[in-house]
Amino acid sequence: MPEIITVTNQKGGVGKTTVAAALVCGLHQRGARVLGIDLDPQGNLAFALGLDIGRGHTVYDVLTGTAAIQEAVISTQYGDVLPSDIMLSTAEVSFTAPRREFMLAQQLNLLSGTYDFVVIDTPPALNILTINAYVASTSLIIPMEAEVLSLVGISQIQDTIEAVRESFNPGLKVLGILLNKFNARLTLSREILELAEEVACQLNSQVFPTKIRRGVGVAMAPAHGQSVLTYRPSSNPAQDLQRIVSIVAGDQFPLAEKI
Repeated sequence: MPEIITVTNQKGGVGKTTVAAALVCGLHQRGARVLGIDLDPQGNLAFALGLDIGRGHTVYDVLTGTAAIQEAVISTQYGDVLPSDIMLSTAEVSFTAPRREFMLAQQLNLLSGTYDFVVIDTPPALNILTINAYVASTSLIIPMEAEVLSLVGISQIQDTIEAVRESFNPGLKVLGILLNKFNARLTLSREILELAEEVACQLNSQVFPTKIRRGVGVAMAPAHGQSVLTYRPSSNPAQDLQRIVSIVAGDQFPLAEKI
């Protein structure tokens, strides 16, 4: 079975899609077989990886049984992608079948042996889509900005993580909290880091030692259909994200000297 990593925080604008796109792209660069799944109805992950949104089958078609997952996956130069659909916004009322929490996990079982990693980008909400991602996953990465409201978003998903562990996925672990747009010179950033470390302890996890620094390339990359890793590979955020990818990839998929 692949390592299935969900990037999650119910707070919007914390860099979930940036991190997910970097993981897909960075793992692919290292030679891993990787699939990115866009569970956000806005479809930003697929857009950030260069897909023409609105063509072909989507994760909504897969979850509703109107398309096989193998038919919906699209290969790109950055890795394979299962794109999203605005219809996912109706998930709470559309997905009512028994064991609806396992819909995504059941589909991923059909891809057993195909991928080394699956990376799931989630919506900024605690809904049935997020629950499906947690149930299917082996681990979570929680991005947050170094500001108070972002930290509140993490605190609010603690109960959801524990509920999923107790009822559906006892092996679910949190790889770490990832601080985004971090500036170590700011007092607020340092204070948020201390609070994040306390929350990480409650999750039996860590705050990643690497923090993601600010950079304009992060905002510009999606407009070019790229991750910041390929758009501005020498930028501070790209270098920071490559370190996170290296942690996830481990020794099995090291970063080549030249990408």
